[in-house]
Amino acid sequence: MNALIPPELSAFLGTIGLAFIIGLELHAYRRRDAGNLQPEALGFGTTRTVTLLAALGFSLWIIAPIVPFSIGLGGLSLMLMLDYRKRLKGGDSSLLPTVIGVMAYSLGPVVLVAPIALLAALVILILLSLGEQAEIRRLSDAFPAAEGVTLAKFFVLAGLIYPLLPDSDIPYLAGITYTKVWMAVLVISGISYLGYLAHRYVFPRAGTLLTGVLGGLYSSTAATVVLARSMRSEPDSFAPAAVVIATGMMYARLLVIIVLLGHANAALALALPFGSLFVASLAVAGLLAWHAKGTATSGHATVSANPLDLPVAFLFALLFLVFAAITNAVTQRYGATGLHVLSFTVGFSDIDPFIFSLLDGKFQVGQQAVVSAVLIASASNNLLKTGYALGLSRSRLMLPAAAWLALAAGLSLAWALA
Repeated sequence: MNALIPPELSAFLGTIGLAFIIGLELHAYRRRDAGNLQPEALGFGTTRTVTLLAALGFSLWIIAPIVPFSIGLGGLSLMLMLDYRKRLKGGDSSLLPTVIGVMAYSLGPVVLVAPIALLAALVILILLSLGEQAEIRRLSDAFPAAEGVTLAKFFVLAGLIYPLLPDSDIPYLAGITYTKVWMAVLVISGISYLGYLAHRYVFPRAGTLLTGVLGGLYSSTAATVVLARSMRSEPDSFAPAAVVIATGMMYARLLVIIVLLGHANAALALALPFGSLFVASLAVAGLLAWHAKGTATSGHATVSANPLDLPVAFLFALLFLVFAAITNAVTQRYGATGLHVLSFTVGFSDIDPFIFSLLDGKFQVGQQAVVSAVLIASASNNLLKTGYALGLSRSRLMLPAAAWLALAAGLSLAWALA
């Protein structure tokens, strides 16, 4: 079929089809925004206009990619400016139709030269911007200005700092480069931020089980503390299941981050133990939730503060370097045995910077010792959560969850030392 249609004609038809769909959505957007106005009162934004703009941009790009296309873009910009000025006098200050007009004109060159994934992402973004107007406004209204400033600062620092960092080893820390430290900060903070946003804005008063899922994406330890404390003040039969879910999410989260940071061999070695404990945790949580069915569940506030807060990011980077230096000193003097003792001790604190500094570095131990240390750190972290679950809740209902956390710790230790 493709051989029967010239490439240029195929691209032209694709451009027209996508522009027509965008035009339909833009027209619907204008009608929703303008209430009961007649079509002729809507001004720029009809389906025909968007489709013809895309055809014009495609044709001028085919004639010559630079001069004719640029002249057409200049003329279009002038007309859109005059149209916007007219709409301003009528009380319509929305720039969205104007921006869509420019994007429709540029759609042809994107179809011709851009990867299909970029084209698909662009069209999806346009359609979502037009079709989900009410939801986007609701999210914008709920999103505090301080959150936006924090996110903007983080992206600025990510875009400015990462390209400037040398891809060379940090002195006395073989295998750990400046770029690896910052990349670990970005990946872990990004994943934690997704869980934070979902809990704070999408599910601001999430039920107990959902709190376990979302809290586990951020920090299973923090989720356990929140759930245990809330159970002490307001007994909730679903809290033990949520605590187990949060720990299960820890295994999935660690495994995903290890893959994203490029540690394929470590991910393969940990896939079986972490995957097994993840599945088993979900099974145990399901059993506990089944026993608790029929009882009321409570809403829970956000597990913790914004993980993109810059002091938090810089603290992670500092801990990453500190744990790397300590690990280097311990392995040089005590080898694998010393590393196992260190990993068990560190598990009673924040294990993320320790684990990823351990995977990034080149220490005087083998890969198996490193994988075992990761398992041991996760085991002692489960023991810490066992203490939190029992001590903060002071409830017998939490005993099954605490028993599973202790058993998971034992299984991790047995796997690491086998």
